[in-house]
Amino acid sequence: MERVREPDEFAERVLDLVERIPPGMVMSYGDVAEYLGEGGPRQVGRVMSLWGGGVPWWRVIRADGSAPPGHEARARAHWREEGTALRGDRVDMRHARWPGP
Repeated sequence: MERVREPDEFAERVLDLVERIPPGMVMSYGDVAEYLGEGGPRQVGRVMSLWGGGVPWWRVIRADGSAPPGHEARARAHWREEGTALRGDRVDMRHARWPGP
C-alpha cells in the first residue's frame, strides 16, 4: 500500500487553482493542466484524488462535463446549489467552463 505523502509543488499549484474557481464555474482536468502549463489530465486527477477533499473538488470535472467517477450524486448536488449550468446530468461546458484568473 502506497503511503500518502504531503503534496508536492505541482499538487499545491493544482489545489490553489481549484480553490480559485468561482462557484457555478468548472474546469476540466485538462484545463487545469493546460492553465498551469505542466502535467496532464491524469496527473491533475491524481492530485485531486489524493488531496482534493479540502477544495471544491466538484468544480474539476471530465472534459465531457461529467462528474468524477463515484461522486456523481454529490457533485450534482453542489452544482445545483451553486447554479452551475447543466445539460441533463452533466455540466454544460460551453456555459460553465472557467478560463482561469
